[in-house]
Amino acid sequence: MSDITITERQAGDVTILDLDGKVTIGEGSVALRTAIRRVLGEGKNKILLNLGAVGYIDSSGIGELVSSFTAVNKEGGTLKLLNLTQKIQDLLAITKLLTVFDVYEDEAAALASYN
Repeated sequence: MSDITITERQAGDVTILDLDGKVTIGEGSVALRTAIRRVLGEGKNKILLNLGAVGYIDSSGIGELVSSFTAVNKEGGTLKLLNLTQKIQDLLAITKLLTVFDVYEDEAAALASYN
C-alpha cells in the first residue's frame, strides 16, 4: 500500500492532480515528482495540485513542491495549489513559500486564473 495516491483529471487545458495521503521523504515525494514530470512530458504545463486530502507533508515534500514549481516554470508552465489544509498552509507560511505559490481554496476560481 503506497503512502500517496495521485489521480489525474483534465479541466480544459489544465491538468489537476488530486493528491491523497502523505507527501514525505521517499515514496510520497518521488510519486509527486514522477507525476509532474510525466504530465510535463505529455506537453501539459498548466498544473493544479489539489492538496485537500494530504494529511501530512514533511520538508522533503515541501522541497518537492518547490522543485516541481521550478520544473513547470522552466517548461513555460504554471503550477498552482488548491485546498491547502491548515497544517500545510502554516508550513508554507513559516517557510515563506506561501508567497511563491498561487494558492486557491476554490477549484473554479483556480481554473479561471489560468486564462
